[in-house]
Amino acid sequence: MIERVHIPVLAKEVLEYLISEKYSLFIDATVGGGGHAYSILEHQTKTKLIGLDVDEAVLNIATRRLQPFIDRVRLIKGNFRDLKDILFKEGIDGFDAILFDLGLSMYQLQGNRGFSFYDNSFLDMRMDNQQGITAFDVVNRYSPERLEKIMLLFGEEYRAKAITRAIMNVRKKKPITTALELSNLILRVKGTRGRVHPSTKVFQAIRIEVNRELENIEIGLKDAIGMCKKGGRIGVISFHSLEDRIVKNTFRDDDRIKVITKKPVRPSVMEIKENPASRSAKLRVAEKI
Repeated sequence: MIERVHIPVLAKEVLEYLISEKYSLFIDATVGGGGHAYSILEHQTKTKLIGLDVDEAVLNIATRRLQPFIDRVRLIKGNFRDLKDILFKEGIDGFDAILFDLGLSMYQLQGNRGFSFYDNSFLDMRMDNQQGITAFDVVNRYSPERLEKIMLLFGEEYRAKAITRAIMNVRKKKPITTALELSNLILRVKGTRGRVHPSTKVFQAIRIEVNRELENIEIGLKDAIGMCKKGGRIGVISFHSLEDRIVKNTFRDDDRIKVITKKPVRPSVMEIKENPASRSAKLRVAEKI
């Protein structure tokens, strides 16, 4: 079976804003399949890289992909919310640059884990398969009030009340067990109009709830700013307004850093054409002062 390669977004821009010959240690806080890491290690032959990821499946892919740089890379299973503890255990109290890529990878979307609207396997959505709560639990066990609230807060879904009502009606008869089943239910409520899939906001909201994504960003980003060396850089690639708002506000309000990207860096027309998944990506970069 041929292993498809996930295309890292804004790879050229990451090198431009986050790589320097002066930097010796780079932290890839969301190494995924190793796309950005490969580009960085190939471009800077003296840089060492530590890659973190909570997803063991993609970490295994990164291990294989980064074999050519085995003497300069260390991959660790862990959540970037625990960045400080993880690095301290490695004897590291500072680094030169760090990247957070907050997007889902192709490996997760195609991994039969409930991330995709078309996935007919168990409604999971966990980045870390050892954590407790799943998307099945959220959809089938949350109260209607709590379910509606997360759709509004984490998905900004304007049809949250109607979708919640439809979920409750199905739950009276049987549990909703697959992502495809949930997606079809949302389609019946919202219809099929628009360029963006009608299930996008609901799936985003449930995934954020399952993985505590927004909370993790706030914690991990603050610790990254604290550990970054003077003159080093912190970069974040976000994919929706909730993530980007946290990054923007954190960078603006922290007097330990100066913002390098006054406006977020967006993919070029050519990149979007070659990789449509990049269209909503935004890169923000700050420098430690």
